[in-house]
Amino acid sequence: MKYRRFGRTNLQIPVLSCGGMRYQHSWNDTPLGDIPADNQSNLEQTIHRALELGINHIETARGYGSSEVQLAQVLPRVERNKIIVQTKVAPFENPKEFLATFETSMERLNLDYVDLFSLHGINTAEILDWSLKKGGCMDIARQLQKDGRVRHIGFSTHATCDVITKAIESDEFDYVNLHWYFVNHLNWPAVECAARHDMGVFIISPNDKGGKLYAPPEKLVRLCEPLSPMIFNDLYCLSKSGVHTLSIGAAKPSDFDEHIKALEYYDDISTTIASIESKLRKEMDSVLGHDWCAKWDQGIPEYFDIPSQINIKEILRLWTYTKSLDLIDWGKMRYNLLGGAGGHWFPGEMAKEIDNEKIIQACQASPFSEKIPTILREAHELLFDKPVKRLSQSD
Repeated sequence: MKYRRFGRTNLQIPVLSCGGMRYQHSWNDTPLGDIPADNQSNLEQTIHRALELGINHIETARGYGSSEVQLAQVLPRVERNKIIVQTKVAPFENPKEFLATFETSMERLNLDYVDLFSLHGINTAEILDWSLKKGGCMDIARQLQKDGRVRHIGFSTHATCDVITKAIESDEFDYVNLHWYFVNHLNWPAVECAARHDMGVFIISPNDKGGKLYAPPEKLVRLCEPLSPMIFNDLYCLSKSGVHTLSIGAAKPSDFDEHIKALEYYDDISTTIASIESKLRKEMDSVLGHDWCAKWDQGIPEYFDIPSQINIKEILRLWTYTKSLDLIDWGKMRYNLLGGAGGHWFPGEMAKEIDNEKIIQACQASPFSEKIPTILREAHELLFDKPVKRLSQSD
Protein backbone atom coordinates (compact mmCIF):
# COMPACT_ATOMS: atom_id res chain seq x y z
CA MET A 1 0.00 0.00 0.00
CA LYS A 2 1.01 3.58 -0.61
CA TYR A 3 0.22 6.41 1.78
CA ARG A 4 -0.12 10.16 1.53
CA ARG A 5 -0.26 12.90 4.12
CA PHE A 6 -3.95 13.74 4.49
CA GLY A 7 -3.54 17.48 4.57
CA ARG A 8 -3.35 19.25 7.90
CA THR A 9 -4.72 16.22 9.74
CA ASN A 10 -1.15 14.88 9.30
CA LEU A 11 -2.61 11.38 9.09
CA GLN A 12 -0.79 9.03 6.75
CA ILE A 13 -3.77 7.79 4.79
CA PRO A 14 -3.74 4.90 2.33
CA VAL A 15 -4.32 6.01 -1.25
CA LEU A 16 -7.18 3.49 -1.36
CA SER A 17 -9.88 3.70 1.31
CA CYS A 18 -12.49 1.13 2.29
CA GLY A 19 -15.84 2.83 1.71
CA GLY A 20 -18.68 1.34 3.72
CA MET A 21 -21.83 1.69 1.64
CA ARG A 22 -21.94 -1.52 -0.40
CA TYR A 23 -21.24 -4.47 1.88
CA GLN A 24 -23.90 -3.87 4.51
CA HIS A 25 -27.10 -5.91 4.77
CA SER A 26 -29.60 -3.08 4.54
CA TRP A 27 -29.95 0.65 3.97
CA ASN A 28 -32.30 0.64 6.97
CA ASP A 29 -31.21 0.32 10.58
CA THR A 30 -31.45 -3.37 11.34
CA PRO A 31 -30.98 -5.19 14.67
CA LEU A 32 -27.84 -7.27 14.67
CA GLY A 33 -29.87 -10.42 15.24
CA ASP A 34 -31.75 -9.87 11.99
CA ILE A 35 -28.62 -9.62 9.86
CA PRO A 36 -27.92 -12.85 7.93
CA ALA A 37 -24.79 -14.62 9.07
CA ASP A 38 -23.43 -14.88 5.53
CA ASN A 39 -23.72 -11.12 5.03
CA GLN A 40 -21.97 -10.37 8.31
CA SER A 41 -19.25 -12.86 7.47
CA ASN A 42 -18.74 -11.25 4.07
CA LEU A 43 -18.45 -7.79 5.64
CA GLU A 44 -15.90 -9.00 8.18
CA GLN A 45 -13.90 -10.79 5.51
CA THR A 46 -13.92 -7.60 3.43
CA ILE A 47 -12.59 -5.55 6.34
CA HIS A 48 -9.91 -8.11 7.14
CA ARG A 49 -8.87 -8.22 3.49
CA ALA A 50 -8.63 -4.41 3.44
CA LEU A 51 -6.41 -4.45 6.52
CA GLU A 52 -4.21 -7.20 5.07
CA LEU A 53 -3.64 -4.94 2.06
CA GLY A 54 -2.75 -1.96 4.25
CA ILE A 55 -6.09 -0.23 3.62
CA ASN A 56 -6.53 0.90 7.20
CA HIS A 57 -8.99 3.74 6.49
CA ILE A 58 -12.54 2.48 7.05
CA GLU A 59 -15.24 4.94 6.03
CA THR A 60 -18.96 4.78 6.77
CA ALA A 61 -21.89 7.04 7.66
CA ARG A 62 -24.99 7.22 9.80
CA GLY A 63 -26.98 7.17 6.58
CA TYR A 64 -25.57 3.81 5.50
CA GLY A 65 -28.19 1.72 7.28
CA SER A 66 -26.78 -1.33 9.04
CA SER A 67 -23.17 -0.55 8.06
CA GLU A 68 -22.16 0.91 11.44
CA VAL A 69 -23.69 -1.79 13.63
CA GLN A 70 -22.10 -4.47 11.46
CA LEU A 71 -18.69 -2.76 11.57
CA ALA A 72 -18.99 -2.72 15.36
CA GLN A 73 -18.60 -6.49 15.30
CA VAL A 74 -15.13 -6.23 13.81
CA LEU A 75 -13.53 -2.79 14.34
CA PRO A 76 -13.34 -2.84 18.16
CA ARG A 77 -11.32 -6.06 17.87
CA VAL A 78 -8.64 -4.32 15.78
CA GLU A 79 -5.82 -2.46 17.52
CA ARG A 80 -7.32 1.04 17.61
CA ASN A 81 -4.23 3.03 16.71
CA LYS A 82 -3.75 0.87 13.62
CA ILE A 83 -6.98 2.02 11.91
CA ILE A 84 -8.43 5.32 10.73
CA VAL A 85 -12.20 5.34 11.17
CA GLN A 86 -14.46 7.89 9.54
CA THR A 87 -18.18 8.35 9.94
CA LYS A 88 -20.46 11.03 8.59
CA VAL A 89 -23.59 12.69 9.97
CA ALA A 90 -25.90 14.91 7.94
CA PRO A 91 -26.15 18.44 9.35
CA PHE A 92 -29.50 19.52 10.77
CA GLU A 93 -30.87 23.01 11.07
CA ASN A 94 -31.53 22.08 14.69
CA PRO A 95 -28.07 21.22 16.10
CA LYS A 96 -29.62 19.09 18.86
CA GLU A 97 -30.74 16.62 16.18
CA PHE A 98 -27.23 16.62 14.79
CA LEU A 99 -25.76 15.76 18.19
CA ALA A 100 -28.36 13.06 18.82
CA THR A 101 -27.57 11.50 15.44
CA PHE A 102 -23.85 11.56 16.21
CA GLU A 103 -24.54 9.77 19.51
CA THR A 104 -26.49 7.11 17.62
CA SER A 105 -23.60 6.72 15.20
CA MET A 106 -21.08 6.20 17.99
CA GLU A 107 -23.38 3.78 19.80
CA ARG A 108 -23.76 1.75 16.62
CA LEU A 109 -20.01 1.74 15.97
CA ASN A 110 -19.16 0.89 19.58
CA LEU A 111 -16.11 3.16 19.49
CA ASP A 112 -14.93 5.84 21.92
CA TYR A 113 -13.88 8.17 19.13
CA VAL A 114 -13.58 8.49 15.36
CA ASP A 115 -10.49 9.81 13.65
CA LEU A 116 -12.41 11.60 10.92
CA PHE A 117 -15.89 13.09 11.32
CA SER A 118 -17.74 14.59 8.37
CA LEU A 119 -20.69 16.87 8.07
CA HIS A 120 -22.39 14.71 5.47
CA GLY A 121 -23.99 16.32 2.47
CA ILE A 122 -23.11 20.03 2.42
CA ASN A 123 -24.79 20.19 -0.94
CA THR A 124 -26.28 23.69 -0.97
CA ALA A 125 -25.29 27.15 0.19
CA GLU A 126 -28.18 27.07 2.65
CA ILE A 127 -26.97 23.87 4.32
CA LEU A 128 -23.47 25.31 4.55
CA ASP A 129 -24.73 28.57 6.07
CA TRP A 130 -26.76 26.98 8.83
CA SER A 131 -24.03 24.43 9.52
CA LEU A 132 -21.49 27.19 10.17
CA LYS A 133 -23.75 29.68 11.94
CA LYS A 134 -23.10 30.45 15.60
CA GLY A 135 -24.60 27.67 17.69
CA GLY A 136 -24.91 25.41 14.63
CA CYS A 137 -23.59 21.97 13.77
CA MET A 138 -19.98 23.06 13.47
CA ASP A 139 -20.04 24.35 17.04
CA ILE A 140 -21.31 20.91 18.14
CA ALA A 141 -18.55 19.22 16.13
CA ARG A 142 -15.92 21.47 17.70
CA GLN A 143 -17.13 20.56 21.17
CA LEU A 144 -16.97 16.87 20.30
CA GLN A 145 -13.42 17.49 19.12
CA LYS A 146 -12.53 19.18 22.42
CA ASP A 147 -14.03 16.20 24.23
CA GLY A 148 -11.77 13.84 22.30
CA ARG A 149 -14.62 12.05 20.55
CA VAL A 150 -13.61 13.18 17.07
CA ARG A 151 -10.06 13.95 15.98
CA HIS A 152 -10.53 15.85 12.71
CA ILE A 153 -13.58 17.50 11.11
CA GLY A 154 -14.38 17.55 7.42
CA PHE A 155 -17.33 17.55 5.07
CA SER A 156 -18.69 15.48 2.23
CA THR A 157 -20.40 17.12 -0.69
CA HIS A 158 -22.22 16.69 -3.98
CA ALA A 159 -22.53 20.46 -4.32
CA THR A 160 -21.66 22.73 -7.21
CA CYS A 161 -18.05 23.85 -7.23
CA ASP A 162 -18.81 27.34 -5.94
CA VAL A 163 -20.44 25.97 -2.78
CA ILE A 164 -17.59 23.51 -2.22
CA THR A 165 -15.05 26.30 -2.60
CA LYS A 166 -16.96 28.51 -0.19
CA ALA A 167 -16.92 25.72 2.41
CA ILE A 168 -13.18 25.19 1.90
CA GLU A 169 -12.45 28.90 2.16
CA SER A 170 -14.30 29.09 5.49
CA ASP A 171 -11.18 27.32 6.86
CA GLU A 172 -13.41 25.40 9.26
CA PHE A 173 -12.68 21.97 7.80
CA ASP A 174 -9.61 19.72 7.77
CA TYR A 175 -10.61 17.61 4.77
CA VAL A 176 -13.26 17.18 2.07
CA ASN A 177 -14.97 14.21 0.40
CA LEU A 178 -15.87 15.22 -3.17
CA HIS A 179 -16.31 14.01 -6.76
CA TRP A 180 -13.47 14.41 -9.24
CA TYR A 181 -12.18 11.95 -11.84
CA PHE A 182 -11.68 11.60 -15.59
CA VAL A 183 -15.37 12.03 -16.46
CA ASN A 184 -15.84 14.95 -14.07
CA HIS A 185 -13.34 17.80 -14.15
CA LEU A 186 -15.82 20.38 -12.83
CA ASN A 187 -14.59 20.24 -9.23
CA TRP A 188 -10.92 20.67 -10.07
CA PRO A 189 -10.90 24.31 -8.81
CA ALA A 190 -12.14 22.97 -5.46
CA VAL A 191 -9.33 20.40 -5.33
CA GLU A 192 -6.83 23.17 -5.99
CA CYS A 193 -8.46 25.35 -3.32
CA ALA A 194 -8.28 22.49 -0.81
CA ALA A 195 -4.55 22.16 -1.53
CA ARG A 196 -4.05 25.86 -0.79
CA HIS A 197 -5.80 25.34 2.55
CA ASP A 198 -3.76 22.18 3.27
CA MET A 199 -6.88 20.03 3.41
CA GLY A 200 -7.13 16.32 2.86
CA VAL A 201 -8.96 15.33 -0.33
CA PHE A 202 -10.96 12.10 -0.50
CA ILE A 203 -12.46 11.16 -3.88
CA ILE A 204 -15.99 9.78 -3.67
CA SER A 205 -17.02 6.79 -5.79
CA PRO A 206 -14.46 6.80 -8.62
CA ASN A 207 -15.67 3.35 -9.73
CA ASP A 208 -19.40 4.01 -9.89
CA LYS A 209 -20.01 7.75 -10.31
CA GLY A 210 -16.74 7.83 -12.25
CA GLY A 211 -18.19 5.81 -15.11
CA LYS A 212 -19.54 2.46 -13.81
CA LEU A 213 -16.04 1.18 -14.43
CA TYR A 214 -16.79 -2.24 -12.98
CA ALA A 215 -18.87 -2.80 -16.16
CA PRO A 216 -17.15 -0.66 -18.80
CA PRO A 217 -18.24 -0.49 -22.45
CA GLU A 218 -16.04 -2.22 -25.01
CA LYS A 219 -14.93 1.08 -26.48
CA LEU A 220 -13.57 2.32 -23.17
CA VAL A 221 -11.83 -1.01 -22.54
CA ARG A 222 -10.11 -0.75 -25.91
CA LEU A 223 -9.03 2.87 -25.44
CA CYS A 224 -7.58 2.19 -21.99
CA GLU A 225 -5.44 -0.78 -23.02
CA PRO A 226 -3.09 -2.07 -21.73
CA LEU A 227 -4.71 -0.94 -18.47
CA SER A 228 -8.29 -1.56 -17.43
CA PRO A 229 -10.55 1.53 -17.24
CA MET A 230 -10.63 1.13 -13.47
CA ILE A 231 -6.84 1.13 -13.15
CA PHE A 232 -6.53 4.07 -15.52
CA ASN A 233 -9.03 6.12 -13.52
CA ASP A 234 -7.28 5.29 -10.23
CA LEU A 235 -3.96 6.43 -11.64
CA TYR A 236 -5.50 9.48 -13.29
CA CYS A 237 -6.84 10.63 -9.91
CA LEU A 238 -3.65 9.77 -8.03
CA SER A 239 -1.50 11.59 -10.58
CA LYS A 240 -2.49 14.79 -8.77
CA SER A 241 -0.63 15.44 -5.53
CA GLY A 242 -3.64 17.30 -4.12
CA VAL A 243 -5.66 14.07 -4.18
CA HIS A 244 -4.91 11.80 -1.25
CA THR A 245 -7.26 8.81 -1.25
CA LEU A 246 -9.90 7.12 -3.42
CA SER A 247 -12.96 5.44 -1.97
CA ILE A 248 -13.24 1.78 -2.95
CA GLY A 249 -16.83 0.81 -2.22
CA ALA A 250 -16.08 -2.87 -1.84
CA ALA A 251 -19.02 -5.27 -1.68
CA LYS A 252 -16.78 -8.30 -1.21
CA PRO A 253 -13.09 -9.01 -0.47
CA SER A 254 -12.07 -9.48 -4.10
CA ASP A 255 -13.31 -5.99 -5.06
CA PHE A 256 -9.97 -4.56 -3.99
CA ASP A 257 -7.96 -6.70 -6.40
CA GLU A 258 -8.11 -4.53 -9.52
CA HIS A 259 -7.21 -1.41 -7.55
CA ILE A 260 -4.21 -3.08 -5.98
CA LYS A 261 -2.95 -3.76 -9.50
CA ALA A 262 -2.94 0.01 -10.09
CA LEU A 263 -0.29 0.42 -7.41
CA GLU A 264 2.19 -1.50 -9.57
CA TYR A 265 2.45 1.71 -11.61
CA TYR A 266 2.45 4.11 -8.66
CA ASP A 267 6.05 5.22 -9.00
CA ASP A 268 5.62 6.17 -12.65
CA ILE A 269 2.01 7.31 -12.90
CA SER A 270 2.44 10.21 -15.32
CA THR A 271 4.29 8.17 -17.92
CA THR A 272 1.91 5.23 -17.51
CA ILE A 273 -1.28 7.17 -18.16
CA ALA A 274 -0.06 9.75 -20.68
CA SER A 275 -0.65 7.73 -23.84
CA ILE A 276 -4.01 6.43 -22.62
CA GLU A 277 -5.25 9.88 -21.70
CA SER A 278 -4.11 11.09 -25.10
CA LYS A 279 -6.10 8.32 -26.82
CA LEU A 280 -9.21 9.16 -24.82
CA ARG A 281 -8.95 12.89 -25.52
CA LYS A 282 -8.28 12.24 -29.21
CA GLU A 283 -11.37 10.04 -29.48
CA MET A 284 -13.51 12.62 -27.72
CA ASP A 285 -12.23 15.33 -30.07
CA SER A 286 -12.91 13.08 -33.06
CA VAL A 287 -16.54 12.47 -32.05
CA LEU A 288 -17.48 15.89 -30.69
CA GLY A 289 -14.82 18.29 -31.95
CA HIS A 290 -11.88 19.72 -30.05
CA ASP A 291 -13.58 23.05 -29.49
CA TRP A 292 -16.54 21.43 -27.74
CA CYS A 293 -14.39 19.17 -25.58
CA ALA A 294 -12.21 22.09 -24.51
CA LYS A 295 -14.97 24.60 -23.81
CA TRP A 296 -18.35 22.87 -23.34
CA ASP A 297 -18.76 24.02 -19.73
CA GLN A 298 -17.73 27.63 -20.31
CA GLY A 299 -20.48 30.16 -19.63
CA ILE A 300 -23.00 27.52 -18.49
CA PRO A 301 -24.93 28.68 -15.40
CA GLU A 302 -25.74 26.41 -12.48
CA TYR A 303 -29.22 24.89 -12.37
CA PHE A 304 -30.44 27.34 -9.72
CA ASP A 305 -29.73 30.27 -12.05
CA ILE A 306 -31.92 28.85 -14.81
CA PRO A 307 -35.69 29.65 -14.64
CA SER A 308 -36.74 26.05 -15.31
CA GLN A 309 -33.88 24.72 -13.14
CA ILE A 310 -32.78 22.31 -15.86
CA ASN A 311 -29.35 21.11 -14.75
CA ILE A 312 -27.79 22.04 -18.08
CA LYS A 313 -24.18 21.75 -16.94
CA GLU A 314 -24.67 18.24 -15.58
CA ILE A 315 -26.63 17.11 -18.62
CA LEU A 316 -23.97 18.43 -20.98
CA ARG A 317 -21.31 16.59 -18.96
CA LEU A 318 -23.24 13.32 -19.16
CA TRP A 319 -23.90 13.78 -22.88
CA THR A 320 -20.25 14.63 -23.60
CA TYR A 321 -18.80 11.48 -22.07
CA THR A 322 -21.69 9.19 -23.00
CA LYS A 323 -21.63 10.28 -26.64
CA SER A 324 -17.88 10.09 -27.09
CA LEU A 325 -16.97 7.08 -24.95
CA ASP A 326 -20.17 4.96 -25.11
CA LEU A 327 -20.83 5.33 -21.37
CA ILE A 328 -24.55 4.84 -21.91
CA ASP A 329 -25.30 2.80 -18.76
CA TRP A 330 -23.47 5.32 -16.59
CA GLY A 331 -25.18 8.23 -18.33
CA LYS A 332 -28.63 6.72 -17.78
CA MET A 333 -27.87 5.91 -14.15
CA ARG A 334 -26.96 9.54 -13.46
CA TYR A 335 -29.45 11.30 -15.72
CA ASN A 336 -32.50 9.57 -14.30
CA LEU A 337 -31.68 10.83 -10.82
CA LEU A 338 -32.58 14.33 -12.00
CA GLY A 339 -36.07 15.68 -11.51
CA GLY A 340 -36.35 15.17 -7.79
CA ALA A 341 -35.27 11.56 -7.30
CA GLY A 342 -31.80 12.59 -6.17
CA GLY A 343 -32.92 15.46 -3.92
CA HIS A 344 -30.17 17.92 -3.07
CA TRP A 345 -27.64 15.13 -3.68
CA PHE A 346 -28.33 15.35 -7.42
CA PRO A 347 -30.47 18.43 -7.99
CA GLY A 348 -32.06 20.12 -10.95
CA GLU A 349 -34.42 18.98 -13.66
CA MET A 350 -34.16 16.78 -16.72
CA ALA A 351 -34.36 18.26 -20.20
CA LYS A 352 -37.95 17.15 -20.75
CA GLU A 353 -39.33 20.47 -21.94
CA ILE A 354 -37.03 22.83 -23.79
CA ASP A 355 -37.82 26.46 -24.57
CA ASN A 356 -35.17 27.33 -27.15
CA GLU A 357 -35.25 31.05 -26.52
CA LYS A 358 -35.00 30.76 -22.73
CA ILE A 359 -32.19 28.19 -22.92
CA ILE A 360 -30.20 30.28 -25.40
CA GLN A 361 -30.69 33.35 -23.22
CA ALA A 362 -29.64 31.50 -20.05
CA CYS A 363 -26.52 30.20 -21.81
CA GLN A 364 -25.65 33.38 -23.71
CA ALA A 365 -22.12 33.40 -22.23
CA SER A 366 -21.45 29.98 -23.79
CA PRO A 367 -19.75 29.81 -27.20
CA PHE A 368 -22.28 27.05 -28.01
CA SER A 369 -25.47 28.75 -26.82
CA GLU A 370 -27.30 28.23 -30.13
CA LYS A 371 -26.52 24.50 -30.16
CA ILE A 372 -27.39 23.72 -26.55
CA PRO A 373 -31.19 23.27 -26.93
CA THR A 374 -30.61 20.63 -29.62
CA ILE A 375 -27.99 18.85 -27.49
CA LEU A 376 -30.30 18.84 -24.46
CA ARG A 377 -33.06 17.22 -26.52
CA GLU A 378 -30.62 14.61 -27.82
CA ALA A 379 -29.35 13.94 -24.32
CA HIS A 380 -32.89 13.37 -23.04
CA GLU A 381 -33.70 11.02 -25.91
CA LEU A 382 -30.44 9.13 -25.37
CA LEU A 383 -30.49 8.89 -21.58
CA PHE A 384 -34.06 9.06 -20.30
CA ASP A 385 -35.30 5.73 -19.06
CA LYS A 386 -37.30 6.04 -15.88
CA PRO A 387 -36.73 7.91 -12.64
CA VAL A 388 -34.36 6.02 -10.36
CA LYS A 389 -33.57 6.23 -6.68
CA ARG A 390 -30.25 6.94 -5.05
CA LEU A 391 -28.64 3.78 -3.68
CA SER A 392 -29.50 4.86 -0.13
CA GLN A 393 -33.19 4.98 -1.10
CA SER A 394 -33.20 1.44 -2.49
CA ASP A 395 -34.89 -0.06 0.56
